[in-house]
Amino acid sequence: MAEDEPDVLSVPDLQRFCEFLYARTGMQFNETKRYYIDRRVAERMAANDAASFAAYFQQLRADAVEAEQLINSFTVNETYFYREDYQFRCLSRSILPEIVQSRAPGDKIRIWSVPCSTGEEAYSIAIWLLENWRLVDVYNIEIVGSDIDTRALGDAVAGYFGERALSRLPAELRDAYFEAEQKGQRRLVGDLRESVSFTSVNLVDPASTIVHGNFDVIFCRNALIYFDDDSRRTAVHNLYAQLNPGGFVCLGHSESMSRITDLFQMRRFEDAIVYQRPKRA
Repeated sequence: MAEDEPDVLSVPDLQRFCEFLYARTGMQFNETKRYYIDRRVAERMAANDAASFAAYFQQLRADAVEAEQLINSFTVNETYFYREDYQFRCLSRSILPEIVQSRAPGDKIRIWSVPCSTGEEAYSIAIWLLENWRLVDVYNIEIVGSDIDTRALGDAVAGYFGERALSRLPAELRDAYFEAEQKGQRRLVGDLRESVSFTSVNLVDPASTIVHGNFDVIFCRNALIYFDDDSRRTAVHNLYAQLNPGGFVCLGHSESMSRITDLFQMRRFEDAIVYQRPKRA
């Protein structure tokens, strides 16, 4: 949109739309993001041949598919392989060795990457464990990647990645786990694509999180910064409910669980600070 073009949404419409988006996702937008909002709403209106925002908003509230497409357009999918890899070192050197103290060989260990965006973080966990945890084949490790953005999930399942996404991976790992493709992309090998499952989730909706069952480790990095205080508390309580007692949560480097809730115990390991659901007494 050009700067001299009229706003797509009036002030009351903008407020209604932000309330709708907040109720559906927990993400908070307001007048300070007007240009961002107007541009994306205009794109969705054009895709649906909507003559006015009022007509589009009526469709949006009635059409779950369009609501999904709209939400997809508002999510941020900035990620790459081995992002904040100090937490992966903590996973293999400290967290998993503590978890398996109460497990027998062959037992299941569940790890959740949420939000997983286009799959880089969930697949990074799989690659890291294959390369760095000597007990990786002793236990039944299940990795699940989840996101509210269904378009990003489709890209994750397809497993194609450009050079920017792969830039932090050592060359030997790119060659070992990715097949050469055209147009500057490489595809993750089939065995690894099949080792991670991808699902849709809304972190502020307990009905959406509970269906995923319980996990031993949750990576929830750089998601809570997009929520307000109420949504953060809701999301964190939902994560707590999906953790096994004694399970761990890894947040982004700028996020702190202690500012949100006292449900978790902070654990200082050699490589990272993480948060643990207390074990049963």
